[in-house]
Amino acid sequence: MTEFLFVFALAIALGWPLGRYLAAVMRGAPMRGDRLFGLVERPVYRLLGVDPAQGMGWKGYAKAFLLSNLVLGVIVWVVLMTQAWLPLNPNDIPNMRWDLALHTMVSFLTNTNQQHYSGQAQLSYLAHASAIVGLQVITPMMGLALVAATLRGLFGGREKNAATTTANGDADVGNYWADVIRPAVRFLLPLCLVWSLALTSQGVPATLDGGPVATPIDKTTEMAEQKIPLGPVAPMVAVKQLGTNGGGWYGPNSSVPLENPTPFSNVLETLAIILIPVSIAFMVGSFTGRRKFTALVFGTMLTMSAISTGAAVWSERYSATSNDIALMEGKEVRFGAAPSALWGALTTQTSNGSVNAMHDSLAPLTGLVTIGNMLVNSIWGGIGCGLQQFLVYLLLSVFLAGLMTGRTPELFGRKIEAHEVKLLAVLVLLQPLALLGFTAITLAVPSITGNSNPDFHGISQVFYEYTSAFANNGSGFEGLGDATTWWNLSATLMLLLGRYPALIIPLAIAASLARKRVAPDGVGTLQIETPTFALTLIAVVVILTLLQFMPVLVLGPVADHLALIAS
Repeated sequence: MTEFLFVFALAIALGWPLGRYLAAVMRGAPMRGDRLFGLVERPVYRLLGVDPAQGMGWKGYAKAFLLSNLVLGVIVWVVLMTQAWLPLNPNDIPNMRWDLALHTMVSFLTNTNQQHYSGQAQLSYLAHASAIVGLQVITPMMGLALVAATLRGLFGGREKNAATTTANGDADVGNYWADVIRPAVRFLLPLCLVWSLALTSQGVPATLDGGPVATPIDKTTEMAEQKIPLGPVAPMVAVKQLGTNGGGWYGPNSSVPLENPTPFSNVLETLAIILIPVSIAFMVGSFTGRRKFTALVFGTMLTMSAISTGAAVWSERYSATSNDIALMEGKEVRFGAAPSALWGALTTQTSNGSVNAMHDSLAPLTGLVTIGNMLVNSIWGGIGCGLQQFLVYLLLSVFLAGLMTGRTPELFGRKIEAHEVKLLAVLVLLQPLALLGFTAITLAVPSITGNSNPDFHGISQVFYEYTSAFANNGSGFEGLGDATTWWNLSATLMLLLGRYPALIIPLAIAASLARKRVAPDGVGTLQIETPTFALTLIAVVVILTLLQFMPVLVLGPVADHLALIAS
């Protein structure tokens, strides 16, 4: 738990100033670095043909978001299917099959980074550095842009939360292009540069060379020599961790010594998982002008995170087996079981999905914790996406609290009525319909399942894969043979369902609320910035996410645990 406390202390200490700085970036207010950053931003705006000062209504904002995703997706898909004919391919990597390229493109486009391919073995340097890392930089900022627009709809316009409108009368929720480019240039890329240099100092490769050839000590006629895969690994590791991406250069991700060579690099990468999500929680107060709202957001997320992390670390050490050798199966011996459990908890509390141990080898109850984290998807969540999901739970909690107290549900003086509740219902019902439906279909047809265990653990493997895709997390129980046409296409659909409705529907709700007249606070006004409401919100999260999935969780990880201790 020492490392747990150390990582959280660092995240909070760094997250507070970073959050205030990020709020200033997203407000678009004049800053000291405007002249320097403008050298990068202005040519990009001219290339796109957009005016960053032009406000947008929510529909225009959503259309720009979807259009940018469509264009980027087509470009990346083509690159992956033609990488063998493109430059920067010293290892002669062949073209990707269309369905695998489609899944890979959608996975990285949705900030998920779920990998049905084996890292460096199936991607050229060009595909890695441009298509993959390019999306790892842009897509987190897209999520941040959408939550910033949603907050503007709930709290007011762009500059000092003034109640501004666009030409057609809609609430001004900002400019999409500015909201993506400004934080990318002024926040994420400088932070990635610092992390990349720190990781390179620890021995993470950063080169365009093809890698040396080594002769194994136990060489056989089949393996007389082995080519050590290198590449520009450090920059990708930096952005994969800081951007809540998760897709690694190597197939086994950060359990590979070249990607995570030392205990210090492990701390750096663990800290990077939650640094920006914590910063966004702190950003809320400065961005909205409501400091107490930051306390609600951060306090609720921190409480759920502490419970989840403590349960995972305890489970991995004590619930699985008393045999220390069996306990270490699937874990990197340089780190041990407890740091692996810490990483597993944090990587699923966010939408990061990177690993420094094989999640398929975690204790069953640790697997239960990781699945639960992804079902909640807002303990810290992905960059922007986590806070967006938190706002959904907040709206639902306000609505339910209003019903329980006999008052008209209101959030910040605006009534939550039938239109908003119907949109919330779509998000509430979409998750179980998608996850349980596809899990049932896959388990019912053994020929397409591809799991390595037909028993309770097999249920966990299938459910974990779909949950990871829907939560835009990307980690997996890697005992699953998922590089098939069925898994590529079904997981692609799950990736899309988990990303776009969860980002756009809250924006539509915020725009709907913004059109309503603000009622003054009175004695009957529900006070949400209180510990009592925070506990109510946590209870709603547990009921809506964990309890409705209780049957599959009992048949999967809980039954797996009981079978293990019975044997």
